[in-house]
Amino acid sequence: MLKNRLIAVILLRNGQVVQSVKFKHTNIIHYDPVHAIESFNRWAVDEIVLLNVSRDVSTKDFFVDIVKRLSKECFVPMTAGGWINDIAYARALLANGADKIIVNTDAYRNPDLISILANKFGRQCVVVSIDAKQNSSGESFVVIDRGSDIQQVKVGDWAQKAEQKGAGELFINSLDHDGNRKGYHIPLIRQISSLVSIPVVAMGGVFHWQDLVDGIQRAKADAVAAANIFHYTEHSTKKAKQYLAEVGLNVRQI
Repeated sequence: MLKNRLIAVILLRNGQVVQSVKFKHTNIIHYDPVHAIESFNRWAVDEIVLLNVSRDVSTKDFFVDIVKRLSKECFVPMTAGGWINDIAYARALLANGADKIIVNTDAYRNPDLISILANKFGRQCVVVSIDAKQNSSGESFVVIDRGSDIQQVKVGDWAQKAEQKGAGELFINSLDHDGNRKGYHIPLIRQISSLVSIPVVAMGGVFHWQDLVDGIQRAKADAVAAANIFHYTEHSTKKAKQYLAEVGLNVRQI
């Protein structure tokens, strides 16, 4: 049986680690991301996701340089993404230390990009990130462009299409839950987990370690991810991993 993974997410805006609240990134946590990497190396995290959340496309080359620098300090698998719209940029991230790539808006606009990347680098290398926004009826629809553009496509439909196009993993976040400290959007993640056969990563809203447990036990996610809480709690991922193990989840031992 595959182990449940604990993933730390580092959000970078113009090279600085930032907090996310409903996809707004105004609060700087670290001016140098290497400090976050050093902490997570020591604290039992299974993977790191590094996302360029800058709204300026000109930061792409700078982000590659950051990935290269951080990869020299990172001793767990690292996934990198943000502004990936072609093979060349994906190759640059992988060549400079990323183990996997994560795509969102450009994959939604051009689903064939998923197939192109999967065929070139292997399906296991391609993570499709899907952001969701719930309407007044409780249905969740895809939102792109860093939370600014709500689509008329249900998240479940896009998740299934992403899998068909070659995604090796799905990374599910909710605009409504992001940074709200109320836990994951359990019904949404459980729905996606039931619709696809590839691994699903839960993201958005963690405030208590029990939220991570709920992401696995209640939402049926294969892996649980968080950003804000890991930056503000000392020895955070180590404590989180211990909690997951104590409740009997199948996690890699510290």
